[in-house]
Amino acid sequence: MSEKIKRLLSELQDYYLLSIQGLLGIFRKPFYSKDAIDQMDYAGAGSFVIVMIVSLFIGMALSLQLSAELGVLGLKMYTGKVVGISIIREVGPVTAALVYCGRVGAGMASELGSMVIGHQVDSLRVFGVDPIKKLVTPRLLSSIIMLPALTIIGNAIALLGGYYIAVFVSHQSGYVYWSSIRDILNFENVFSGSIKPFMFGFLIASISCYMGLTTKGGAKGLRKSTTNAVVFSIIMIIISDFMLTKILLYLLGFSL
Repeated sequence: MSEKIKRLLSELQDYYLLSIQGLLGIFRKPFYSKDAIDQMDYAGAGSFVIVMIVSLFIGMALSLQLSAELGVLGLKMYTGKVVGISIIREVGPVTAALVYCGRVGAGMASELGSMVIGHQVDSLRVFGVDPIKKLVTPRLLSSIIMLPALTIIGNAIALLGGYYIAVFVSHQSGYVYWSSIRDILNFENVFSGSIKPFMFGFLIASISCYMGLTTKGGAKGLRKSTTNAVVFSIIMIIISDFMLTKILLYLLGFSL
């Protein structure tokens, strides 16, 4: 048992050091701008359609369920408000992060793992290139930038999906729906929903890069590291979402 604990602590230490060095690399020369732009294109543009489709149906499903439940209580006019708060504060950021994790996080881990197995990372060290600066920093930067952007787009699409259900299926007033959305777009809700994607992006990229760079054992090890990257990223997204929600509610003065 003591050996397992030591190994776990050692891995946590290595992950912490890799994450910090990768983050600090954003502000240190040399700047691998082309690598960062390529990663942004892969992470952002490549994930746009998937996030859009998932967000659309999440918004529609949420609006459909809430319309049915609130209709029983005679409170259909609050559908827009509840849908808006749910999407902006919780559902939107988490949904985009999970989609991003499944597509981009797995891709990062498998790509870096393949480079480790093919000794390309060792080649970078031979030529005096810092692998963390070259490989990890551009991926961290792209995730920190692109996931919030995808979340904003996903939120807008989800709200449109909710509008379609509320107006054309549940036969509510479109004016009331958008008025409710406008009313909940205050600082507290927008700030709570905006801060989470930055944390989620950092966690997904750092965990995926760490799992990829610690790949061992050929094809079987690559499969394991890719799976671990997705699994641990999902776990940390859910845990950090709860912790951030708790902290933000306290800081913004909500009574629990």
